[in-house]
Amino acid sequence: MSATLPPLGSTTENADDAELLQLGTADDEPCLRADAARNRARLLEAAALLVAEHGAAGVTMEAVAAAASVGKGTVFRRFGDRTGLLNALLDHSERKFQAAFLGGPPPLGPGAPPEERLRAFGIAMLRRTSDELELQLAAEPAPDRRYAVPARRLLHGHVAILLREAVPGADVDLLAHVLMAQLAPSLVHHLTRRSGMPLERLEAAWCDLVTRVIHADVS
Repeated sequence: MSATLPPLGSTTENADDAELLQLGTADDEPCLRADAARNRARLLEAAALLVAEHGAAGVTMEAVAAAASVGKGTVFRRFGDRTGLLNALLDHSERKFQAAFLGGPPPLGPGAPPEERLRAFGIAMLRRTSDELELQLAAEPAPDRRYAVPARRLLHGHVAILLREAVPGADVDLLAHVLMAQLAPSLVHHLTRRSGMPLERLEAAWCDLVTRVIHADVS
């Protein structure tokens, strides 16, 4: 039941006008020169490859410098320390994902019916979380602020908007929380890493949940 999704980095012009919310302190960073922005993106791509190959524990300033063929001092000047690097890496991933569902091609982006977009959104979230699971778990906010993080609120709001279109009259704010609970990194970790459940099963369950919620007989 998996939908065919575009790459997260593929967006349309609509995304250029959207305000993308970041996770950490990088949203306070001044605009970078074009060459500095390219160097930053190069370092983040190198860090992302290290996460994919060795997990979050494999991301050190020295390893990123070596992977990007730059001096270690360049990485420290750009991100300050390892925590700053990991936060920037999550911000980078979050911005690409936001651009994809806010202005990318359908079904993840605008142009598809809300039910199709909900299915595509959940599948894209699950795949992204699976790809960077250790990184997301390491950056999971404390319970008392988990639902107040701007990026989390944007994701919740997006699901609520699609639900409002698909099931008018429902309490979409609470329903969006219920649906997004199935996409939580901690649950994905438990089901895939500890219980050995294939990601495809989680994707199929998400699509089934969306169908049941939207087509539920409430009479």
